[in-house]
Amino acid sequence: MLPDQNQEIIVSVNAVSKSYYRGNQPVPVLEEITFDIARGEYLALMGPSGSGKSTLLNLIAGIDTVDSGSIFVDGLDIALLSEAELAAWRAANVGFIFQFYNLIPVLTAYENIELPLLLTALTRRERREHVETALAVVNLTDRAEHYPSQLSGGQQQRVAIARAIVTDPTVLVADEPTGDLDRVSAGEILGLMSRLNSDFGKTIIMVTHDPRAAEKAHVIRHLEKGVLSDVST
Repeated sequence: MLPDQNQEIIVSVNAVSKSYYRGNQPVPVLEEITFDIARGEYLALMGPSGSGKSTLLNLIAGIDTVDSGSIFVDGLDIALLSEAELAAWRAANVGFIFQFYNLIPVLTAYENIELPLLLTALTRRERREHVETALAVVNLTDRAEHYPSQLSGGQQQRVAIARAIVTDPTVLVADEPTGDLDRVSAGEILGLMSRLNSDFGKTIIMVTHDPRAAEKAHVIRHLEKGVLSDVST
């Protein structure tokens, strides 16, 4: 279902265009994209390979920058930030969930989750409290001292989700979060993400090609050749 129209807008994408270059030849990826995301919304972005889904996600997350247009996140136009400002903003405001987990193999689950907190002013005790809370949310308290190689794919993705939420970010962005998982593990991860949205009010933006994953979202938006089509609910 669509969120209440009176909800606060947390992300506003306005006339955003983005091209990449092949030699001197520009290749348009996104063309005049405009839409809003309400606080607490769970949005799925769908579309064929090369449609611009991941590019749009990366722009909202501040990983990449727009050619034209603006992206406001919680009232701030991130398109105006310098590279250093953008890096600091990402660390404080965006939680990343990737298809292949991106865990550091020589660090334990606890240490992987703690990583984003090392960039903050939190004390060691405060960091421990945050990590323990995140581990409890993803139901992995008993795996804190395990290394990624000692965990299943689904458990590794839960560690990655704990790392994404440990800083209490403004938005969670997920790029094919179930793409490397079997059906059972994928279902568990989707259930966890739904709970983060419903119980903790997290705003989630997810790129997926899987209709079963997309149906968990409030809103599905389709990209086709860099153009946003009508909304599905």
